[in-house]
Amino acid sequence: MARYHSLLAAASRVQRIVRHHSCPPKLRRRCRPICPSRAARTSWFCSSVPDSENSLLMQGGLPKFQSFDASHVGPGMRKLVTNFERGLGEIEQLYSAYGGSNLNWPKVSDPLERLGAPLEFGWGMISHLNGVRNSPALREAYQAAQPAVIMVSSKLSQSLPVYNAMKGLLLTADDVKLDRPQQRILASAVRQAKHGGVELTGKDKDRFNDIQLQLGKLANDFSNNVLDSTKAFSMDLRSKDDVDGLPASLLQLMASSASPEAKEVDPERGPWKVTLDFPCFEPFMKHSRRPDLREVVYKAYITRASSGNHDNTGIIEEIRTLRQELSALLGYKDFAALSLESKMAGEAGNVWRLIHDLRDKSKEAARRELDQLQSYAASQGFSGDLSLWDVSFWSERQREHLFSFNDEDLRPYFPLPKVMEGLFNLTSFLFSVKIQAADGEAETWHEDVRFYKIFNKEGEHMASFYLDPYSRPAEKRGGAWMGQCQGRSELLGTKPVAYLVCNQTPPQKDRPSLMTFREVETLFHEFGHGLQHMLTRVPYASAAGINNVEWDAVELPSQFMENWLYDPQTIGVVSGHYQTGERLPENLFQQVLKARKYMAGSHMLRQLYFSALDLELHTSSEPWLDVMSRIADEYTILKPLQEDRFPCSFLHIFSSAYAAGYYSYKWAEVMAADAFSAFEDVGLSNRKEVANVGLRFRDTVLGMGGGTHPSDVFREFRGRDPEVKPLLRTYGLS
Repeated sequence: MARYHSLLAAASRVQRIVRHHSCPPKLRRRCRPICPSRAARTSWFCSSVPDSENSLLMQGGLPKFQSFDASHVGPGMRKLVTNFERGLGEIEQLYSAYGGSNLNWPKVSDPLERLGAPLEFGWGMISHLNGVRNSPALREAYQAAQPAVIMVSSKLSQSLPVYNAMKGLLLTADDVKLDRPQQRILASAVRQAKHGGVELTGKDKDRFNDIQLQLGKLANDFSNNVLDSTKAFSMDLRSKDDVDGLPASLLQLMASSASPEAKEVDPERGPWKVTLDFPCFEPFMKHSRRPDLREVVYKAYITRASSGNHDNTGIIEEIRTLRQELSALLGYKDFAALSLESKMAGEAGNVWRLIHDLRDKSKEAARRELDQLQSYAASQGFSGDLSLWDVSFWSERQREHLFSFNDEDLRPYFPLPKVMEGLFNLTSFLFSVKIQAADGEAETWHEDVRFYKIFNKEGEHMASFYLDPYSRPAEKRGGAWMGQCQGRSELLGTKPVAYLVCNQTPPQKDRPSLMTFREVETLFHEFGHGLQHMLTRVPYASAAGINNVEWDAVELPSQFMENWLYDPQTIGVVSGHYQTGERLPENLFQQVLKARKYMAGSHMLRQLYFSALDLELHTSSEPWLDVMSRIADEYTILKPLQEDRFPCSFLHIFSSAYAAGYYSYKWAEVMAADAFSAFEDVGLSNRKEVANVGLRFRDTVLGMGGGTHPSDVFREFRGRDPEVKPLLRTYGLS
């Protein structure tokens, strides 16, 4: 049963991104059964690769990325799915033979854990490569295999013998002396099976399964459209006037993009290419002195995947429609109610209370901040009202004025090798572990990927992780994430292995990757997720690490780690000028501390806008554009453009796991700020006590994983329930 959860999680990576509302007539043609293309069907049914040469079937350790080829997907997944179906049938016969009696944990759990591991390994490898090494061949093979994975995961979630065995064991939990993680795993598995349609019959069950297939395909289509539309836009610049104000690092990146085949490019002479890839888009909007060019790039960014061959406008309504129908089949009034039943918040009312509370404390601050920004821009010769494509530029100028630095001033102090060294030192100090490079001990999917191992203080190997740090817009989706390569399982003898993926600026010429402060925060954030995955003490795969952690609590360790960048001793080991080795100067660090509160109301309100929009999209029956307009009126100061279609690229809620859960960032940030305040309470300079608190954090928040409810985990660490005051104090909003 431990593997029951993790397999469904792996399978649902292809399903779990969909929404609600009835299909307008013009969109009904999209609501059709899934039928792969002829080429995809040929790949799935007819490809022939010997098992001994198929990387998906080489499961005696870590994935064999160097051996992988898209042609492996069809035959490899076909065999894994077939073996899974056969094994599930044998388990069902075994469970049925028990007749509800003589049940114990090994009888119910162990067969499922062994059953799911091979399929999870194969599909997890494909899903990972689809995100970091995307290609037309892999994309087509992925789409062809996807329905079979969804269908077989539905068979597991809808297996009555499995469901009854789990329910029966849960009812006798006290008699057979199940520990707390085991009881929690069972309770979650029973709920997940209900959400998976186990209690449905007849036409309802058939329709539920059809919806799952359609949602899986639509989620993948949505993601591909965002990737393709981001790649499709570029703007070539040739005049020095066109690049006025742009920092040297961006000029180098843009020159390399304009001449990708050239061995040498001259960033001062050009030509240059602007793209919508975030390492290019963000600094361009902050530094370009050409408002006309900023307008073009901004409008291209907010309209990604909203027209032409990469149009997600109809897919959004399809997803909402199908999610609503799926929720109704399961007996829920809307998708939000279904989603929230398995989260800490429990119901929409609790989420709205948090959103409204934070909105009330941030909206007036955001209004003042915009007024101040308008006044500052006017003092610098800007005439008229600020447009949306002006805000980043003038915010950066005002930041420079107020705090005497910009992102580019900090970048030389954060070369990736130094940041990694400092991050590892901090982790070792706080959690009593040691991290060592292990390049060459595992195959990687790209030459830039690094491999590391984590050891405890006794020198025992505990976990490992891959780091894929750089942007590759032609094949790698944007953003940053932590993924599970392998989980901890005492039964199977596996140790945790994580994927840590970022999208920062690659090295240029003779200089390393120089990171913005935000990129450093992002790395710390994802490493926090990785730490919870890798330092888990739970022996059961489905509750080890982040598995079975409520989604609105899963961001606690990641956001907690970001706070350490505002600790003076940490910044001393994380920073080091790439030429001189000098740490970030104290005067600059003090300005960074002050700048943390800069535009805090605006940033808070923006996240609340996304959270409110997400929740309303899953509780309302209005067309999504109408919902967006209504929510924007309440949660924005500078209203979106009429042509704004940012939900068409909102991967979190339409192609990831945050549907009716985007609020989770703020929910968890409250806990993260409060958790960090435990270290502040003992004094950050009191390193002995800080280390003691760090060990307590490791043993509770990181160690207990999904085996204990996060409310209980937090109480064990903090001694009380979370409070919102530390978060408001952090951003000067109290």
